[in-house]
Amino acid sequence: MAELPPLRDVLAAHGLTARKSLGQHFLLDLNLTGRIARAAGNLSLGTTIEIGPGPGGLTRALLEAGAQLIAIERDDRAIAIQGEIAAAYPGRLEIIAGDALQVDAASLGEAPRRIVANLPYNISTVLLLAWLRRIQAFESLTLMFQKEVVDRLAAAPRSPDYGRLSVITQWLCHVQPLFNVDKRAFTPPPNVMSTVVQLVPRAQPLAPARMETLERVTAAAFGQRRKMLRSSLKSLGPAEEILAASGIAPTARAEELSVAEFCALAELLDRHEHP
Repeated sequence: MAELPPLRDVLAAHGLTARKSLGQHFLLDLNLTGRIARAAGNLSLGTTIEIGPGPGGLTRALLEAGAQLIAIERDDRAIAIQGEIAAAYPGRLEIIAGDALQVDAASLGEAPRRIVANLPYNISTVLLLAWLRRIQAFESLTLMFQKEVVDRLAAAPRSPDYGRLSVITQWLCHVQPLFNVDKRAFTPPPNVMSTVVQLVPRAQPLAPARMETLERVTAAAFGQRRKMLRSSLKSLGPAEEILAASGIAPTARAEELSVAEFCALAELLDRHEHP
């Protein structure tokens, strides 16, 4: 690894303390950051994108693993640290000063693109949904979330964690939870356990559907998940007619449906609205 000072010294030198408003929890254990980088696979080709690199523990590990890296950071204090890392790895690290919510990651760098990040918890699912809309631009997403979010991403039908995020993510990606990270590994420690998960885009979505319509159907169904579908889907129009055409019992509840069945409902709704 290039000669860089210990991360705690970097924090002290730059006065970098985590800001709750930015969802910051810094990962300073280089063994863990190295494990995340290895989990992301071969980083020597294309472009690796990191979100919210903070003091740069994961940044260092990704560069050491051979990545051509683009880091998106909105905290000026951390941008200065990233500049020092860039100087230690000439030509390998590009820093984008800005809000990841406003950056089109799918257009950055050269393919194959992958995102590897310890995400700011306060915007993690919003970022994920934005990337899912452009998922074919990415080779993989290797991301750290709160464990409860990963539980939702990977949840099966008829389980309490199964919901909108499960359906949309599994429709587009293979979801593989990798390992948990204890809250004590972070500075400051969050209140919850974290989990690293890898999402690999499917060659084709699991079943035909339009994302906008699938989002509407899952929002209606899981928005009133205790109700039968004939009630929860009423806001979309002729719920009984669509359910009958799909072969899904109108007395079923959202958590009972497979991803493919939600896609079938979305397709039927589209045909009804756009005959």
